[in-house]
Amino acid sequence: MPELPEVETVRKTLKQLVLNKTINDISIFWPKIIKQPDDVEEFKHLVIGQTIMDIERKGKFLLFQLNEYVLVSHLRMEGKYGVFNHQEPVSKHTHVIFHFREGDELRYNDVRKFGTMHLFRKGEELVSKPLNQLGPDPFEEKFILNDFFDKIHKSERAIKNILLDQSVVAGLGNIYVDETLYRARIHPLRKGSQLSKTEVESLQHFSIETLAEAVKQGGTTIRSYVNSQGQIGMFQQQLFAYGQENKPCKNCGTMISKIKVGGRGTHFCASCQKE
Repeated sequence: MPELPEVETVRKTLKQLVLNKTINDISIFWPKIIKQPDDVEEFKHLVIGQTIMDIERKGKFLLFQLNEYVLVSHLRMEGKYGVFNHQEPVSKHTHVIFHFREGDELRYNDVRKFGTMHLFRKGEELVSKPLNQLGPDPFEEKFILNDFFDKIHKSERAIKNILLDQSVVAGLGNIYVDETLYRARIHPLRKGSQLSKTEVESLQHFSIETLAEAVKQGGTTIRSYVNSQGQIGMFQQQLFAYGQENKPCKNCGTMISKIKVGGRGTHFCASCQKE
């Protein structure tokens, strides 16, 4: 699943390709992707004629800022955007096409069809589902240590599960939670209530640092992720924990272990991250 760094990379590359382009028409081949409004024809009517003024991000969501509306897009497991000439063949996994007056197209491709699109009038997107359920983005000023500590310390859940909870902090997923916990030297099964404020401060610091490094590298390519220009992310070359099972820890040499936490594959060093 694309996580914050991958979505941020898509946002930046899309801005180079579609900013200030006007949507002349829309083709929708899988209507279930459109969640708001629930009438596809109404969605088309509202979006046609709008210009893409900016593209922002909140957690793992892309926010296409149009003249009068905000299109909130979640890529879920396999969603991808690409810009094509209108004469290029359309993939069987392309489910939504935004046709621009300039003659090119923004195509949304999704093998699993799990992605979603919500359209709101400007100002309504942050007070409505799904964005109103998100915690602060790690790069926002609202990501405050005291609030972060309170949410973690009152929970009896494993810290791995807490960090995956998008209402606690938006944008962290399986890859970057494992990397953050490794750098903070915290075992993924430790309960939130067991963590000291110093340990939570370390989690905050390393979550921001890890995500910033991944954004700089264009994200992590696991299986099929590429950005909007077809380029792969390179952060996988810097992974310490995720996907490193049965390889020596880069810090101490102990073999990296893999367990299941909340149904998610979880990677850690039993020596560096003591339970």
